[in-house]
Amino acid sequence: MEKIENQTPCPCQSGKHYGECCQPFHAFSQYPPTAEQLMRSRYTAFYLANADYIVQTTVPAQQPLLDVAAIQAWGENTEWAGLEIVQHQPQISKIHSQVEFNAFFRTESKIETHHEKSLFVQINGRWFFVDPTVPLPAQKQPCFCGSGKKFKHCCGAWL
Repeated sequence: MEKIENQTPCPCQSGKHYGECCQPFHAFSQYPPTAEQLMRSRYTAFYLANADYIVQTTVPAQQPLLDVAAIQAWGENTEWAGLEIVQHQPQISKIHSQVEFNAFFRTESKIETHHEKSLFVQINGRWFFVDPTVPLPAQKQPCFCGSGKKFKHCCGAWL
């Protein structure tokens, strides 16, 4: 895992230093108060190849389904080149938020863009990323976020 100094500009491009931006989240001394801040801290975790943080900020029911080695390799083998938050919809429901973003990375010949509109859910007052790349509950099954609703009427409605 790469290290950066607390006084270094944060890779998430918030305009703050790492020590006052994403570092407290990475140390789990604080939790991001918004989905956008969680998105920024996850980008910085990829930048630092901090797979543990990526896993622990994904919906708990999905964590065992994640390919940790692939997450680690993606972070280590990618030259991250910046983050742009396109749009943050802080409250698409009482517990859901969406963040649309562009994550830039360098290849041998140019800078590429990973564009995504991510779903986040608040569980017990803490934001988590909903990973659409792992198996999801069936539409009529209980939602994995613990809301008590069926998946299709909860997180599934936004995916």
